[in-house]
This record gives sequence, structure tokens and C-alpha cells, in this order.
Amino acid sequence: MRVIREFDPWKSPLCTCPEKYSFNPYTGCAHGCLYCYATYIPSFFKLREKRNLFRNLERDLQELPANALISMSNSSDPYPPVEKAREITRKCLEIMKDYDVRVMVVTKSDIVVRDLRLLSEMRSAVSITITGLDEFEPNAPPTEKRIEALKAVKDAGIPAVLRLDPVIPGVNDSKLDIIEKAMPDHVVTSTLKLKADSLARMAKKLPWLKRIEFERKGAYRYFPEEVRRRVLFKIKSFCEEIGVGVGFCREGFEFPSKSCDGSHLIDHVK
Repeated sequence: MRVIREFDPWKSPLCTCPEKYSFNPYTGCAHGCLYCYATYIPSFFKLREKRNLFRNLERDLQELPANALISMSNSSDPYPPVEKAREITRKCLEIMKDYDVRVMVVTKSDIVVRDLRLLSEMRSAVSITITGLDEFEPNAPPTEKRIEALKAVKDAGIPAVLRLDPVIPGVNDSKLDIIEKAMPDHVVTSTLKLKADSLARMAKKLPWLKRIEFERKGAYRYFPEEVRRRVLFKIKSFCEEIGVGVGFCREGFEFPSKSCDGSHLIDHVK
């Protein structure tokens, strides 16, 4: 495969995602989120376009099994500001439309609204990350624009997923009004997980992070289990009260929904 990759090829025991593939139309990301986990990619905050992208995408799609699930994107946001003019992600979606695949779009950008008609003609769902942490996401659209975008997704009849991730205890764990304002079909949530570089960036804003006794899970630093459980189950209870499905991402806790990422909603007739 050339540009479509197997998702989680390391088979992490913490990953509860269904079998799926990962596709990033761009390399790197322009949103500049301080907590970003994808900085293992060299020069990650410098956005680049991929050579021969459309040709390689076509070739990969021809090799995928029927009904494959493609998550776009897990590292580089598919809707950076330049997408308005370049329309690279839109062209990729137009190519995918002709294949027997399911597509989960994952983004922080309201630019996705431009492509809702196209996505409504595909087997798709849209997941928008909304954290209420605008100061930690300097180049991403503000919270209110993302809420309005997610509402537009739902109004278009496309499964709408709110990604409340990361949740930082004592910072945005009380911003549950985001869920109620957006009223998505599903919420996937996760607590802040830090590697050495993201800890250094985040600690400039939140110096108390340096004093936390994190649990180490591989390269990541997790908040203590009792803290994570308290925060996540508060979100779970809120979602259940308003009738919204909920899943946890790489936390090791059980959740009631059929999938953590909301992909089970694709093809669901409302």
C-alpha cells in the first residue's frame, strides 16, 4: 500500500477500534495544537502535499477488501486552511466515492461543511474534535464554529460524532455544554496523554503538569487511573442522560457503544 495504511499495525491492547485503515491526504498539520501526539512525524507542524497522491490513492483503493473502513485522518487534519483553495481532500473523496469503502472523516475544521453534499452520497460519518481548548489549538477554527459545523453534519443526515479529546482534568472536563449544544449521534472521549515533547509544550501553559505522577503506558504519560475514571464516567453519565452514545479511546475502560469511534453509525438508517 502506498498512501492508505493499516490502522494501529502495532495492535495496541488499549485500542478498541474496529478493523480499519488510515489515510492522510496531507503530511504534517497546520493547526499547531500544543498537545498533538503525531509529532513523531518529522517537521510535523509544517504542512506538505504528497506527490502522486491521487494516482497512489486509486491504486490502493483497488487493493482494499470490499466494505473497508477508512479513517481520514488520524495524524494530519484533512481540512487545513489551504484546503479551501487546494481542494485536495475533496478530490480524494471524489475518488473514494467510486469504491466500496466506508469513510470516517476526522477533523477540527469547519471547512468540512463544504463537502457535506458529497459525503452524503457516500457511506460516511464525520467526527469533529471539539475540546473548548481554543488557546491550545492556535490555528484551528474556534469552538463555536466547530459546534455549528457538527450540527450541519447532522442536519445533512450524516452520522455526526463529537470527539471530546483530549479532556484535561480541572481544565475542560466541565465543558459538557459542548455536547448538549452540538447534540451529536455519538461522543468519543479520552483524557490527555502526553509524550515528552507535548508535555514540554503543554507545561508552558499548565505548569502544574510537571508535578503530576503520571502512569507510563509505552511512550505516553497517562493521568492516574482514578482520575481518568472519574472524569470519563462523568462524561458517560451526561451522555446517557441526554441520549447520546459514548465511547472511550485507548483508556482501558469498558463503554456501552458498539464502537469507540462511532463508525458503527455508518449505514445506520435514522
